[in-house]
Amino acid sequence: MRKGDAARGRAAHRRGLRAETLAAFWLRLKGYRILARRLKTRAGEIDMVARRGRALVIVEVKASARPDRAGERAVEALLPRQQQRLARAADHLLAMRPGLAGLDLRFDVVLVAPRRFPRHLEDAWRP
Repeated sequence: MRKGDAARGRAAHRRGLRAETLAAFWLRLKGYRILARRLKTRAGEIDMVARRGRALVIVEVKASARPDRAGERAVEALLPRQQQRLARAADHLLAMRPGLAGLDLRFDVVLVAPRRFPRHLEDAWRP
């Protein structure tokens, strides 16, 4: 790996962490309770788990470095393989926390871009 690649990777990682923090703040403003962030399961990592009322929400946060790329391209980045991984991770979460099993499971996406309010896409896909 070249020096420039490592620097870009670190910058992308920091951008991702900031995006997750902003997404959590945005969801709290909308009345969600954040149950977990960066939750690691055997099937993979879930960016955020939130709850509002009877909805248990698995949240994928997508960050863009440029404001004009925060829309459809970020949602398109959720490939079917990633959706399947998140569905398996949600199954592992429910196995670890059976008290959550009676809630309505939903998969959301929060898009974050510079100089824009986060965009929350509720029920972005169904497994």
